Amino acid sequence: MSLYLVQHGKSLPKEADPEKGLSEEGLAEVRRIAGVAAGYGVKVDKISHSGKKRARQTAEIFAAFLKPENGVDQIKGIDPLDDAALFSANLSAQENRMLVGHLPFMERLTAYLIIGATEPPPFKFQNGGIVCLDRLADTRRWIIKWALMPNIG
Repeated sequence: MSLYLVQHGKSLPKEADPEKGLSEEGLAEVRRIAGVAAGYGVKVDKISHSGKKRARQTAEIFAAFLKPENGVDQIKGIDPLDDAALFSANLSAQENRMLVGHLPFMERLTAYLIIGATEPPPFKFQNGGIVCLDRLADTRRWIIKWALMPNIG
C-alpha cells in the first residue's frame, strides 16, 4: 500500500490571516493537483492532517476529489518540528494513507523512511504537491514511487 505525503498549499501571510489559511493561489494549486490525482485514479483510504488551518483546508480539498473511504481526521505528531522518527513507528503499510502537514517535518519523515536518518532530505517538496511512498517488501524502508508537483523546473 502507499503513503501519500502532502505539504499544505500556499498560505496567506499572518498579517492577512492570523491562522495562515490558504491563499487563492494555494487553493487553485491544491485543487489542480487533487484533480490530476483523481484523474490518475489515486486511491486513498484516509486523509490525516495537522491541526493547522492550512493543512486542514488542503486535506479537505483532496478529500473532495479523492473521496477517502475512512474520511479525514486531525492527528498529532506531524507539526513542523515534530519528531519524524517517533511518528514513523506508528505507520502502517496496510492502507493507502495521505498525510497533510508542513516542512520541515514532511522532508524529515521522507528521509527517515528512505534512509533511516532525518537528514539530508531526499526530495524537495512543494506546497500542494504529493510524494507517494511505497514500502519495500520484508523491510522497514520505503521508496519514492512517484511525485506530483504544482510546478516543474
